[in-house]
Amino acid sequence: MASDELANKLTRRLKIEEGAGEPAALAREEPEGGGHTESNKPSTANADTELGAKLLRRADLNDGHGESQQPSKRVFNPYTEFKEFSRKQIKDMEKMFKDYDAGKDGFIDLMELKLMMEKLGAPQTHLGLKNMIKEVDEDFDGKLSYREFLLIFRKAAAGELPEDSGLHALARLSEIDVSTEGVKGAKNFFEAKVHAINESNRFEAEIRQEQEEKKQQAEEKKQRQAAFKQLQSAFK
Repeated sequence: MASDELANKLTRRLKIEEGAGEPAALAREEPEGGGHTESNKPSTANADTELGAKLLRRADLNDGHGESQQPSKRVFNPYTEFKEFSRKQIKDMEKMFKDYDAGKDGFIDLMELKLMMEKLGAPQTHLGLKNMIKEVDEDFDGKLSYREFLLIFRKAAAGELPEDSGLHALARLSEIDVSTEGVKGAKNFFEAKVHAINESNRFEAEIRQEQEEKKQQAEEKKQRQAAFKQLQSAFK
């Protein structure tokens, strides 16, 4: 009798996993031996339902249909969201972020932050590292995204970081000049208005400057190649 009951349960579980049966229906079978087991039906149904759901979720994950719990990466434009920094400053921050993102997953985790602070000459304790991440961890995933990394320098430029904090040491030792004279730093309303007007033109001016530098570099390279060819012809 016990072996038959066990075989029936295993058969029902297999059907549930294959999607051929309803877990909640398992408790509707008539018990053998009278009505004393009637009170056990709800608990049996709940247990079978939970088991069935777990088996189905496991089958979905094995088949690649389950929902992955990968951390989300917020899409943003650093040049428009962090207007207080120049393009060069943002590029320097991006390079620093990528250099310490050893896993190349778009995040700096606790161990990578530990290595960063050691190389900067300001090693932190395990708790100190966790507090550093917590200060700017907007999505509470326990690691730093590129946007959260930029927030460190925004807070540093605004004077919002305690001088004895790990984030202040990171910004100070990174060799990235984040000193800005934004609206908050303007001495009076007139200076703030002038800054706001000029801010809209700064981005385009920086792009033009980069294009001019690339054009000049290409021209210098062309001249060097011509001089080298002329030198070669002299020896022929």
